Amino acid sequence: VQELLETLPEDETFTLITNNERFKNTTTKNSRNDLQQLDYVSQDISLETAFLRAKNEFSKRNDIVKNFVAISDFQLKAEPFTPNDTTININLVQLNPVNTDNLSIDSVYVSERGINALTLTTKISASGNISGALPVSLYDGKNLLAKTSVEVSENSSALTTFSIQNPESINGSIVVEDAGLQYDNTLYFSVNKPNPIKVVSISDTDDSFIKRLYKSPEFELTATTTAQLDYNILNDANCIILNEVKQIPNGLATILSELAATNGKIIVIPSASANLNSYNSLFSQLGLSSFGNSAKQEKQITQIIFAHPLYDGVFDKRIDNFQYPKVQSFYPTPKSGNTVLAYADNSAFLSQTGNVYRFTASINSENSNFKNAPLIVPTFYNIAKQSLQTGQLYVKTGETNIFDVTVSLNQDDILTIENENGSLIPLQQNFNKKVEITTNELPLTAANYEVKNKDIALQNISYNYNRSESLLQYQNISQLDNVTVNNQVASFFQQMQQDNSITDLWKWFVIFAMVFLIVELLLLKFLR
Repeated sequence: VQELLETLPEDETFTLITNNERFKNTTTKNSRNDLQQLDYVSQDISLETAFLRAKNEFSKRNDIVKNFVAISDFQLKAEPFTPNDTTININLVQLNPVNTDNLSIDSVYVSERGINALTLTTKISASGNISGALPVSLYDGKNLLAKTSVEVSENSSALTTFSIQNPESINGSIVVEDAGLQYDNTLYFSVNKPNPIKVVSISDTDDSFIKRLYKSPEFELTATTTAQLDYNILNDANCIILNEVKQIPNGLATILSELAATNGKIIVIPSASANLNSYNSLFSQLGLSSFGNSAKQEKQITQIIFAHPLYDGVFDKRIDNFQYPKVQSFYPTPKSGNTVLAYADNSAFLSQTGNVYRFTASINSENSNFKNAPLIVPTFYNIAKQSLQTGQLYVKTGETNIFDVTVSLNQDDILTIENENGSLIPLQQNFNKKVEITTNELPLTAANYEVKNKDIALQNISYNYNRSESLLQYQNISQLDNVTVNNQVASFFQQMQQDNSITDLWKWFVIFAMVFLIVELLLLKFLR
């Protein structure tokens, strides 16, 4: 395509956008034969979005012909394209596969986790005329760990499982053999030695519900009272829970402020007989509004903010007829932060401000039945899980992915993501005992990678292409208005060259007309 673009006329501006998860997506502009890469598009953008981006790159001159060229397979999953700009020639080149048979590894997830074993369940999808028993292989690096077969039928999916013994650290991949699309025949995943999330519970009341929620090996819970609190254990904590503490010491308030500033999570459950001055002093340091005097009034907790990230993936659908928990007394609070759970009057029962989650009422059995509600498990579990973003089996390229690496770095040290094909430096933020890594468009290719501090490998991370393009169903773009449709890249550019060679003839007519005019003037002057 790059070579074909170089053959186009100098007085035209062409923008080409290829949108495909299986290739590097680039926006290229040809203006007076000067080819330059303008943008990198890694997300699965719609044709409408691509057209808007192209319009911004075009020259504002009216004497330049503007051609928008989109080369894609135009899958059915995309939104229909409705162009509304008649000043731009819109050219769509649709490339469809001849054979739509395809076998793909859709996903893999942990279905069972034991002390010394891990069971992975893999979903295999088939489209077209593929059916029968097909081999599926499990690798750790280049070493074959297991092989099985899965029975699939046409346009359906099937599940198969692998059991891994003693999964300390695995750079894994699951592979199927298929002659269709190649990018979805391998799914990479990583298993890392788990780093437990360190939770410290400081309680002046019964904390048995906290001990039941945070179990080893996923969590490392330290439960203590304010009288027996060892401040040294707070330095390594990822999440600190103040469970109905009657009075908050000044030294503890300072440590909590530092934890919130370094992306740790804090859960505040007030005591029914709390010293409000100490609580409001802490809230002032954390940037929260103050508590008013306790109000003895029964309130039902009737609202769940389903869109809050805390409940992402918790509910299959909105629930309206659940048994509402209630409280007998609460602390009136001006509205601040994001509401997570609310009373019937829309005031907050649980709110979030930054890294701090605050209840407005005690939840002991004398004041509330919230401990008996199903909501308590996902609420406390997910708050603690947010305090340390442990690695997933895999993530998708082209998306914003955030994960934490438990390590203490020196001031000038940085982490890199590497494999045998190269290395890159991701966006990262260094906290006290961890580094938060964010990857957006990088890495560019699906593979297993290592997160390294210099030459020391810290953990594995795996990236895979989005499987949304594995369903080979396509739009009928021939019915679109005000567009030119072609199905071959080379023939399209050849036609463009022929059209422009025809329009270039007017220059020769003008030249010959001028020559004949000069000849006529000379004849009239010298020949009588």
